[in-house]
Amino acid sequence: MMSRRKVLKTLSALPVAGGLMGTGLLSAKTLETTVTQTAGRNFFKELGVRTFINAAGTYTSMTGCLMRKEVTDAIKYATTEYVNLDDLQDKVGERIAELLDCEYATVSSGCFGAMTIGLAGVICGMDNKKVSQLPDTTGLKNEVIVQKGHAIGYTHALLNTGAKIVEVDGVKELEKAINKNTAMFWFLNANTANGKIKHEEFVALSQKHGIPCMIDCAADVPPVENLFKYTKLGFDLVCFSGGKGIRGPQSAGLLLGKRKYIEAARLHCPPRGTTIARGMKVNKEEILGMLVALEVYLSKDHEQEWKLWESQIELISESAKSVAGVETEIHVPPVANHVPSLRVTWDESIVKITKEEARKQLREGHPSIQTVGGKDDIGITTWMMDPGQERIVAQRLKEILANA
Repeated sequence: MMSRRKVLKTLSALPVAGGLMGTGLLSAKTLETTVTQTAGRNFFKELGVRTFINAAGTYTSMTGCLMRKEVTDAIKYATTEYVNLDDLQDKVGERIAELLDCEYATVSSGCFGAMTIGLAGVICGMDNKKVSQLPDTTGLKNEVIVQKGHAIGYTHALLNTGAKIVEVDGVKELEKAINKNTAMFWFLNANTANGKIKHEEFVALSQKHGIPCMIDCAADVPPVENLFKYTKLGFDLVCFSGGKGIRGPQSAGLLLGKRKYIEAARLHCPPRGTTIARGMKVNKEEILGMLVALEVYLSKDHEQEWKLWESQIELISESAKSVAGVETEIHVPPVANHVPSLRVTWDESIVKITKEEARKQLREGHPSIQTVGGKDDIGITTWMMDPGQERIVAQRLKEILANA
C-alpha cells in the first residue's frame, strides 16, 4: 500500500489530479485508491465512453479489432523486461519472414507507417546522410507512379517522405512517366478494379524497368493466403495492417518483402532520432503482440471460422427478412474486408423508418450496435463480434424494423 506522503508526491506532478486535490473534490484516500487499485475497474464507464457491439468491421474510427488473449498475454509479458529495441525487431523480423516465407519483415506503426518507411528505404537506401535529409528530397529520386484509380487519401503515407505522386492511366502512360527521378511504383490492392494495370502486369513493368514496387494490402486479410501471395507475385514491398483481420495491436502493421529495402526502411525508425519516422514508434509490447497475433492467426482453422461467419450472417439475415417489406443480400467484398457481409434494405412506405434513423437507433440503444451503410441500406458484418452477439444484433434489428 502506498503511503499518503508517496501518493501526494506522485500526484504533485499531475496538474489535473493536483488541481482536484486543491479544490477538495478528491480526498487523498480516494486518490490513493485510484492510483493503487486498477483490477476490476470499468475504465470506459468511468470516463463516460460507450462501448458497443461491432457489427461494422475493422474500422480505425471504431478501434479496429479486439486482440485475442494470447496477444494480450504476450503484451503483458513484454512489460516485465527490458530489451534492446533493434535486437527485438531483428529477431521478430526473421521469425515473421520464416512464418510467411519471404525474404524479410518488420513490425511497423500500422500499414500507413509501413508505406512511409518502405518508400523512405527505397529513396535513401543505407545512406544515413540521405536518411537525415528527408523529407527534403533534393537530389534524390522522389517520384512514385500510381494509377489514377488508386490515388486516394492513403497516398499521403508516401507524401510524408517528401515524394511526389505521379498519376497514370494505363501502361503507355506509366512507361511514359518513368524518368531519372522515378523511385517506386505503388499499387492499392483494395482498388484493383479501378486500375487498368493488374497485379502481374504491374510487377512485370516494375521488373522490366528496374524500379521497385509496393502494394498496400491494409485490409486484405482474410484470406490467409494473401499474407504469402503478393511477395510470391514479385512485389518488392507488401504492407498489411496489424489490427484488422490478424487481430494484433491496432497501432501495429507489417512490412514484408525484399531484405535490402526493409533494412533500409529500419534506418528511419526509432531508436534513431533524426528521421521522418521517429514519431512512428513501435514499442516492444506491440512488436511481440504482433508476432503472437500472426502465429495465432496462421494456426487457426480458417475454413471453420468462415462457416461460423456465414451462419451468423444468415441468422441476422433471416431475422431481418421476417419483417414484411425488408430485403437482404449476403455478399462477400472481392478484395478488402473479404468476409461474409449483409446488406439490409426495405420499402420505406411499408417500414416507415429511414436507414439513417435505424442505424441511429441501433447505435444509441442498449447495447449500442455500430453498423455501416448509406442512405439506401444498412451494412453488417459479424467477424469482429464475440460469439452470441449476432443474436443480439438480429433481435434488435428486427425490433427496430418491426416497430417502425
